[in-house]
Amino acid sequence: MTRVVENQVYVRMEMDLYRSGDSAENRSFSLCSWLRKIGVFHDQKSSGGDQHLTFPLLSVTLLVSFGSSMLYGYNLAVVNSPAEHIKVFYNATWSQRFGHGLGPAPLTLLYALTVSIFALGGLVGSLLVGVLVERYGRNGALSRSALLVLLAGSFMGFSRELGSPEMVIIGRSITGLHSGICLSVVPLYLGEITPKNLRGFLGLMPSIFICLGVFSAQVLGLPELLGKDRFWPLFLSVVVVPASLQLLLLHCFPESPRYLLIERNDICGATKALHRFLGRPDVQDVIEEMKEEQRSLSSVEMVSVWQLLRDRSVRWQTLSVAVVSAGMQLSGIDAIWFYTNTIFERAGIPTSQIPYTTMGTGAIEVVAGLIGCFTIERVGRRPLIITGFCAMGVCSAGITISLLLQATLPWMRYLSVACVVGIIAGFCMGPAGVPFLMTAELFMQSHRPAAYIVGGSLNWLCNFTIGFIFPFLQMSAGAFCYLVFCGVCLLVALYVYLVIPETKNKTFMEISHVFATRRSVLSVPARLTGMMKLNGYGTLQSSSLQASASNLP
Repeated sequence: MTRVVENQVYVRMEMDLYRSGDSAENRSFSLCSWLRKIGVFHDQKSSGGDQHLTFPLLSVTLLVSFGSSMLYGYNLAVVNSPAEHIKVFYNATWSQRFGHGLGPAPLTLLYALTVSIFALGGLVGSLLVGVLVERYGRNGALSRSALLVLLAGSFMGFSRELGSPEMVIIGRSITGLHSGICLSVVPLYLGEITPKNLRGFLGLMPSIFICLGVFSAQVLGLPELLGKDRFWPLFLSVVVVPASLQLLLLHCFPESPRYLLIERNDICGATKALHRFLGRPDVQDVIEEMKEEQRSLSSVEMVSVWQLLRDRSVRWQTLSVAVVSAGMQLSGIDAIWFYTNTIFERAGIPTSQIPYTTMGTGAIEVVAGLIGCFTIERVGRRPLIITGFCAMGVCSAGITISLLLQATLPWMRYLSVACVVGIIAGFCMGPAGVPFLMTAELFMQSHRPAAYIVGGSLNWLCNFTIGFIFPFLQMSAGAFCYLVFCGVCLLVALYVYLVIPETKNKTFMEISHVFATRRSVLSVPARLTGMMKLNGYGTLQSSSLQASASNLP
């Protein structure tokens, strides 16, 4: 009887909150119909009916992708075109201070530090994610992190006027700190506010904006725009514009309803947020699904990184996140982005044509990202990430072959450019965004922040390693350095194929049950397996085991 009264109260509260939402509902139906016509997603039935893409849901996705994710891509590529100008500034400043210039090796080391300090800042930012999202929430963490970009832009923008290379390096480290936070919090926020049938489509939206950020840096770096010597400080500090927009508008959108209900026990706030994001009057089915997850985690507090690493019930999920996060960076994509101009120069492309060739690769990045975003709900997560890593591995080997043979076969330089394009397209189609989406999908609420810390830390640590050692690796190993990236890409693709299940159109509880079923199948016969609660996961009841096993890829 108490349960019935509770449900009636929720329904009345939902209807009162929704009375002014007719226009939002109409917008959601028209937007959903258009996306269904172009094949983004199919109708998905759940206990509460169709889950439509609403205007608020799309708006907040675009806002955080533009104000946070795009800055990561921009800062990856922004140091590429003004490299020589920055080196001249470093050399001139050093000469003014000490009476002599820097030699080639120290100058290369100082510039490599400028490039790779971005990743060190990102590593620190990724370690702060757990504390920030627990204290300020997902929305609050993103809003506050935008202030870091304003500070970094000030450092880099005034560095030449004040004759301080240190300000460039500090500014780069602060932008890295911001990207380290946002690269984890954005997919965490979007993964928690989107319904399961839209999670793939909206979850890959940040990866498209990462590609747009890279493309924007390549376009603005043209000699006709900000690629001239006097404009490079402005070129580095343009990031304040998207960050300011996010800072002004993000507070207009609600916090993650999953965070509000499961971690803050704010049912009213979660209900209001669901009404806003889903655009329909009855959200009781979603509330019940979140309350079921909350009950399953009632005896489990938010776990730390150390607890996550020791938890045997999620060891395959943790290992999977570690493999794909490290594989993203060890695939060599950051070496391509950081040193595109150098790679094209060694491939024999005329110096005057390199900026435009680089810009062409940026356009292909955006197209590849759009293909991944608009096909993920049809083909699933696994095919995109496996195909992407395989394409990157093959193209890395192709770069080695083309560089070895271009002295005798001049047309091989075009194969080298095609392989660079193939690596970037393969990455943007799947590996650029799917790992962050999978991190949100593979873990329950209690383990998710710690999982993002593990994945983000490995991501940035490998990013720093590649950005710092690639110039020296290229000098010592020559064309053969790309074979290392080839091996990494193929091994990651093989791991995903053998271990990680498909998560398309599954709830977080269903995904955890899939891994539980796999553990059961590996340990004891499935028919003999009973329910055993283990840190909120455990294995399945024999009655539900077959249903979960049917979801295995």
